[in-house]
Amino acid sequence: MMITILLQNIAQSGVVADTIAATGLMNQESGELTVSLIDLVIKGGWIMAILGLLSILSIYIFIERYFIIRRSSKDDENFMNIIRDNVLDGKYDTANELCRRENTPIARMLQKGLSRIGKPLTDINAAIENVGNLEVSRLEKNIATLATIASTAPMLGFLGTVIGMIIAFYDMSMAGGNIDIQLLSGGIYQAMITTVGGLIVGIIAYVLYNILVARIDRLVFLLEARASEFMDVLHEPKA
Repeated sequence: MMITILLQNIAQSGVVADTIAATGLMNQESGELTVSLIDLVIKGGWIMAILGLLSILSIYIFIERYFIIRRSSKDDENFMNIIRDNVLDGKYDTANELCRRENTPIARMLQKGLSRIGKPLTDINAAIENVGNLEVSRLEKNIATLATIASTAPMLGFLGTVIGMIIAFYDMSMAGGNIDIQLLSGGIYQAMITTVGGLIVGIIAYVLYNILVARIDRLVFLLEARASEFMDVLHEPKA
C-alpha cells in the first residue's frame, strides 16, 4: 500500500508518468496505479521465477527445521532425575530403556554415556560429546542452504538489474535518434523489480536463518548442561 501511494505521487510528474503509463500499470481513465503482484513478477522476467523458487525453498527449510528443532529441544526435569536415581541405584538397564523410549538428542546422548559406564570417566565424557556433536550436526541439516539463499537472492536481484539496464541501453542504441519511452520501460522495470524481489527474498531468508541458529544455540547449551549433570552423577557415591 505504501509503495502504491508513493508511486502515485511520483507518477504525477512528466517523464515518470509517461514511463509508468507505458508499462500498462496505470489506469488511463482514472490516472490511478493498478499494480498487480503477478504483473510485477511477470515483468521481472525469469530471474523473478528463480527468486520465487528460492523463497519457497527457504520457507520449506525453515518450517521443517523449526519443528524438528523444537521437538528435539524437549526437556523434562523429571527425566533427568529418574536417570540420576537409576544410575545411583545401579539400575543401568532401566535407565537405558528410559532413554530409548524418550528418543531425543538428550536421551540418545545419555544413552551413549550409560553404555560406557565402567570405563574411565574421560572415555565416557568423550563418547557423550561425540554423540552431542552428531546430534547438532543432524539438526543443522539444510541450515547452510538457507544462509546461501540469504546471500544469493540479493545478488540475483542485482543481476536482473544489470540485465534490465543492458536491455534498455540496447533498445536505445537500436532505436537510433527515435527514442520512445515505451521502448525503454520494459528493461527499466525489470531492473527495478528484480532488485526489490532479490532484497525481499534475501532479507526473509536471513531472518529465518538467524531464528534457527538461535534455537540451535539454545539446544547446544541444553545438551552441554545435561552432559555436565550426567558426569556429576557418575562422580557421586553409589547407594
